[in-house]
Amino acid sequence: MANAATLRTARPRSMRGQRGIALVLVLWLTILLTVIASGFAFSMRSEAIAARNAISLAQARAAADGAVERTLFELSRPQVPGTTWVADGTLHVWNDGDIEIRAVAVNEAAKIDLNFANDALLKGLLATAGGLDIQAAARVGDAIMDWRDADDLRRPNGAEEPEYRAANLKYGPANAPFETVGELSRVLGVTPDLYARVAPSLTVYSRQTGIDPMVASRDVLLALPGTMPELVDDYVARRRQAIEQGLAAPPFPPAQGFTTGSAPALRIHAETSLPDGVTFAREAVVRRSPDARRPLIVLEWAEAARMSAVVAPTAISSSLYKR
Repeated sequence: MANAATLRTARPRSMRGQRGIALVLVLWLTILLTVIASGFAFSMRSEAIAARNAISLAQARAAADGAVERTLFELSRPQVPGTTWVADGTLHVWNDGDIEIRAVAVNEAAKIDLNFANDALLKGLLATAGGLDIQAAARVGDAIMDWRDADDLRRPNGAEEPEYRAANLKYGPANAPFETVGELSRVLGVTPDLYARVAPSLTVYSRQTGIDPMVASRDVLLALPGTMPELVDDYVARRRQAIEQGLAAPPFPPAQGFTTGSAPALRIHAETSLPDGVTFAREAVVRRSPDARRPLIVLEWAEAARMSAVVAPTAISSSLYKR
């Protein structure tokens, strides 16, 4: 009788323990499933956001590419003062649906050509925009000339192969024209800070010995020998006023001897903004060609920085072009 009573008492206790273990297992399983479900939901949400961002970025990129093409079209139309677009730095703003588009075109003669400009213009830029003293500007200027010329003869303040070896560099001057402005950063004496200061005023596409002062930036105008800041500021203000009134930009007397007029290459910067905050900027350099079968040759086509960092528009024109 005692054994039977003991068994009856032990069985309920054992069953209660098993039910407790099962409850704990169910709770842990519920937590595990909740974590898995939450992770899956978060992953799906992240993928949905990424997909929306990818679509928005594709729209912004396509709109920017279209803005470049529209700018080229507008620039190719017969010139009518006050109505047609000119590659003079004027900023054009319009909307394509709910996409805001900003585009600006500037002739590459607004910049100093690394391969064709004389040493006076280059050294002037190194001294004014680059912040170098006269001696340092002479050294770097001669080093640039030694980099782009075809010989191994060192200029008085320049640098050829021995100077690069003495500086523990594993390369020497190319002794060939610069292929890109970025190549300037390899020239002996060109620091990252100096490069950042002067690069926006340089080009390898104009193929001009001088500049076009009617579209040149303030930094480029200041590089002209003997030019004073107050003269440049006054001229830039008068030039902006003339452009806003639809008039031709006035001449700049200090640029005599360095004026070459327009170049066949144009730089176009287009930037688009979507309502969700996605933006995209495209920069292209295009050269006109006498070949009717290929009237335009694309020299550069790249994603760019925001407009405020790369251009200083002389005027703003709000286009009514909408779709």
